[in-house]
Amino acid sequence: MTDKNQLIEIRWHGRGGQGAVTSAELLAQAAISEGKYAQAFPSFGPERRGAPVLAFVRISGREPIRIRAEITQPDAVVVLDPGLLSIVNVISGLKENGILVINTKKSFKDIAAQFKAKCRLAKVDATAIAREILGVPITNTTMVGALVRASGVVELESLVEPLKNRFGRLAERNVNAMRKAYEETEVKE
Repeated sequence: MTDKNQLIEIRWHGRGGQGAVTSAELLAQAAISEGKYAQAFPSFGPERRGAPVLAFVRISGREPIRIRAEITQPDAVVVLDPGLLSIVNVISGLKENGILVINTKKSFKDIAAQFKAKCRLAKVDATAIAREILGVPITNTTMVGALVRASGVVELESLVEPLKNRFGRLAERNVNAMRKAYEETEVKE
């Protein structure tokens, strides 16, 4: 994302219990700590663990954000659960040259074959990182690291304090998972 002062809209796809809503909130808090304007909000269907969930983040470096509607034309899409790729059109409305950040083991060639959109791709095996560092396959903090690597929407260090506030005694492991995902995320233009 080239101009950090413009309005940036991000849509998160996950399943109930995976932390998509938490990811959106953490990112918004980090942006606010950098002096930007931000909002984060969820969209639920049937509210149950495992059901598809959407979360949204808007970040503006210049002006307060007045719009309150769901994001239908995001600059970036983040997919926490690779199982959603076959049941949800995650790239719906993604702006041309937007960023698609996926938790996957697939190659860029396989991803590009699945998604015909003209977008930048970023991928990381967030599930493996989460299992290794957190001991559970909850990918929210790993995918925050992946998004920051792919987009530069906030500084990685701006997320440390929000993670500490949110996760308490588990914060250090979540920060480590986020940093490892940041390092391991591959981006293809």
